[in-house]
Amino acid sequence: MKTKVEILLTWLLCSTFLCKGNGESPTAPETASHPLREIIVSYADETKKLQLYRVNEDGTGRRRITDGTHDFSEPAWSPDGKRIVYLQESERGATLWVSAPDGKNPKMSIGSGFNMEPSWLPDSRHIVWFALTPGTAVSSQLKIMDTETLQSRPLFSDSEQVKFSNLMPAVSPDGTKVAFVSNRSGIFRIWLSNLDGSEARLISPLSADLDERLQLPIEQKVPSWSPDGRWIAHWEGVEMDHMSKFTGKSDREKDALIEKSWNVWVVGSDGKNKRKAGHGDDPNWSPDGFVTRAFPDPIKGGPKVMIETRDGWKELPIVPDKTPRYGRFTWKP
Repeated sequence: MKTKVEILLTWLLCSTFLCKGNGESPTAPETASHPLREIIVSYADETKKLQLYRVNEDGTGRRRITDGTHDFSEPAWSPDGKRIVYLQESERGATLWVSAPDGKNPKMSIGSGFNMEPSWLPDSRHIVWFALTPGTAVSSQLKIMDTETLQSRPLFSDSEQVKFSNLMPAVSPDGTKVAFVSNRSGIFRIWLSNLDGSEARLISPLSADLDERLQLPIEQKVPSWSPDGRWIAHWEGVEMDHMSKFTGKSDREKDALIEKSWNVWVVGSDGKNKRKAGHGDDPNWSPDGFVTRAFPDPIKGGPKVMIETRDGWKELPIVPDKTPRYGRFTWKP
């Protein structure tokens, strides 16, 4: 049986494939020669528990940096490269921890509740995340914490914004804006606002609210900023809670259509030049501005991570074959 945290994570996340944009869409940046970069990735060990591993982008130099009986996931590397924040499941919910990039000197920052999607502000001192409160009218709110004092507060001070359920925050590289997910328009969409929540607006336009064949809502989640702050990548599609394993009614054709709807999109921070990057989920950006996506690959026997380059898509071999579970990754700045 799945834990409460895993059910919530499953509901919030999806899976993937490949497609290219056209027209006035942004193009992938020029590739450049560079030394191997490091990544911290979460995937299941032999006990099927998620652990954190530090690895080179070509899959070499792999070493495990956590060792526990609970899941470790959603790592985020601080902009100065000195610390990481990550999620650890426990009997008290999903807790937030900060440690050195080698896993040493771990310190619990938030010790109870359902806390998810931690990420850093540019100052490498403050983190933002969202906290779930199941069963309430406003079920999730964005939070900010000073990791040195451990003092936290709601991120949004704008009185209008705290009336809504907000989740999945991603702060812009210059620290002035935040992209986040909210259902204030009736369906989960990507919104952009000032850091206090003021001047919130929809950022990624849709041609229709419903999937044409399924007649189900098209949702948007998992915003991620490009390093230069010009683009926001995000997931878009019909949410997996409409699939058979959640509804209890078997319908393989419907399940296939839902999975086919899952794509990563890229849109300008001004809301223009939207393009489809490819079928998939969990977008991320390399330090030199290439977008990534992840999806379950039957041949690989588990999750496969792809990175866009000037010459097309290639695999980022950071998750071993036949790995049943995956909990995202982060690049060393």
